[in-house]
Amino acid sequence: MKHKIKRQWDKNAMVYIFLIPALIHFAIFQVYPFLYSFVLTFMDWKIIGDLEFVGFANWKKLLSDNLAWKSLWNTVLFSIYYIIPTMALGLILALIINSGVKGAKFFKAIFFLPVVTSFVIVAGIWGWLFRGTESGLVNSLLVKIGLDPQLFLADSTQALIVLAGLSIFKVSGSTMIYYFAGLQSIPKQLYEAAKIDGASRVKIFWMITFPLLKPIHFYVAIITTIGSFQIFDSTFLLTGGGPNFSTTTIVYYLYEQGFTNLDLSYAAVLSYVLFAIILAISLIQRKYLGKETNYF
Repeated sequence: MKHKIKRQWDKNAMVYIFLIPALIHFAIFQVYPFLYSFVLTFMDWKIIGDLEFVGFANWKKLLSDNLAWKSLWNTVLFSIYYIIPTMALGLILALIINSGVKGAKFFKAIFFLPVVTSFVIVAGIWGWLFRGTESGLVNSLLVKIGLDPQLFLADSTQALIVLAGLSIFKVSGSTMIYYFAGLQSIPKQLYEAAKIDGASRVKIFWMITFPLLKPIHFYVAIITTIGSFQIFDSTFLLTGGGPNFSTTTIVYYLYEQGFTNLDLSYAAVLSYVLFAIILAISLIQRKYLGKETNYF
């Protein structure tokens, strides 16, 4: 056994040496904070002062914290508004680009532009578009066609949907690229054989294209789900969690508890709840979407 380990070390010594800095970085900035934050869930720490062990008090606080559960429900609603439309729009855009339409490269660049644009800039434009007065572009268009102006971000029933629209607009370009890469990898002879058999375009899509994009569906579902449960930027920039806490998501609430109320111990509890939810959903998605796809 020792000789085998020595041979393995002699063979890959340089690889292990180059991995050491990355492993040290991972241990210090990933593993240690993860473990230390778990310890914090059993402590009372307000940044200033010493740690005080309080057992499960922070976890019990979560059970009776209605705003925490509301923020979690808001996050679930945001995910419903965001995940499927983002995947669908990305797939549609990829199909358009992959169809060989004239100017495909130009359209690809246009669709991808929001992805590489600063979120602050995109959010600022979005806030102007959906301003709850007639000076907002969308409201001015509604008035011109005879409809009543809407409050949008100032309406507790509309604000979360508007924020979801912002995220869809921002991310769909990258989703398009993932699906476009998947479409390029599907063997062309499958389409040729289907056409010879007289299959329609709709049937080709549902019987060949869509099922063979399963690995892409899985990957996009994972990253959009994680992104939706970590939504923070748009809430912070446009609504501040309002109106009436209707856009207070779990990450925004975690931020408020940790950096506004200086209750880092309770914020750590919320972070572990978020981690558990994302892990559970990812495992479910892996079970149903992560199976190997065969082209033949």
